[in-house]
Amino acid sequence: MAFVNIEDFRRAAQRRLPPQVFDYIDGGAEGEVTLRGNVRAFEDISFHPKSAVETPPPDLGTDVLGIPISMPIILAPVGSSRMFWPKGEAVAARAAGEAGTIYCLSTLSGMRLEEVKAATKGPAWYQVYLCGGRDVAAKTIQSAKDAGYSALILTIDTAVAGHRERDSRNGSKEMISRRVLSMLPYILQFLSRPSWLRGFLADGGLMKFPNVVLPEGPMPYADVAAALAQSTVCWADLKWIRQIWDRPIVIKGVQVADDARRAVDEGIDAIVVSNHGGRQLDSVWPTIRVLPDVVNAVGDRTVVLVDGGIRRGSDAVKALCLGARAVLIGRAYAYGLAAAGAAGVSRSLEMLRTDMYRTMKLLGCPSVKELNGSYVSRDRW
Repeated sequence: MAFVNIEDFRRAAQRRLPPQVFDYIDGGAEGEVTLRGNVRAFEDISFHPKSAVETPPPDLGTDVLGIPISMPIILAPVGSSRMFWPKGEAVAARAAGEAGTIYCLSTLSGMRLEEVKAATKGPAWYQVYLCGGRDVAAKTIQSAKDAGYSALILTIDTAVAGHRERDSRNGSKEMISRRVLSMLPYILQFLSRPSWLRGFLADGGLMKFPNVVLPEGPMPYADVAAALAQSTVCWADLKWIRQIWDRPIVIKGVQVADDARRAVDEGIDAIVVSNHGGRQLDSVWPTIRVLPDVVNAVGDRTVVLVDGGIRRGSDAVKALCLGARAVLIGRAYAYGLAAAGAAGVSRSLEMLRTDMYRTMKLLGCPSVKELNGSYVSRDRW
């Protein structure tokens, strides 16, 4: 099959994965209003190209927190990537490094953070949940520092796990319960995906979270929802985190201008305008609509990044026109990882790079650093 866009990888991932695993990537909270809105909101932004101008090959390079990257696209933290492809986190990190950009590792990774950092020749950031409490998280933060992660991401929108209705219907909870009678009705769905199943079993089967080391050992997969509910990040946590971490801190999950201003007041180095890909609170504004308010609120006092709904390079260009320094992508590379492993991640990134190059050439803009609001208008906002 020829992969032309990210949607092609989405369909291929759906064919390869059991429904429970595909829905983990693809699904959102409740009625998935925000999930759909994140994508559709980009359709309400129109381009205004400057024609009949000499445009050299567009320069896609930029820097984020002093780190030069080849394009303004960063791989967002995606938990449980090892479920999509064997050693999925290391595979994705390696592809990011080869593409010249940053990989962000989730606390809820199926691989040790040291292994993932060693897999990439590029920079890596570590996204920390306070799972297991302060003492457990403190040890993990120190491990990330020792391993060479260059920034720490604190996610602030997970006071409780979002209600993902697909998981309640597709047997996800039964499959991770390890209770045979509960699992039986869904076993056939896994057996019908032999290619995925072989890789899953060869990679150790149902994973634990080796970066959340509780007194009894690594946190089991089934404890995720309870762990998130007990690991909310508050502004006061910055004090003890900074006693361990002396590198840049990124706040992810900003959805209102007031939180952006608070982050600046707290000395945060970068913020990510994010609604968790529509997986937490449903019916919040799409992130691309929130972005201009946040940029206006903080000006140039901190670095502003954005994620949510980015499926094409032109989406990334629109976000940069509205003031983002770079974008984070989650599903856009996770579909590629689930469909074809390293080749899928690399191809997804190359698609987005090519889309950005073509879009900027047609806009008449020579560099991502010169993108601004004159190249777009917001319709129906």
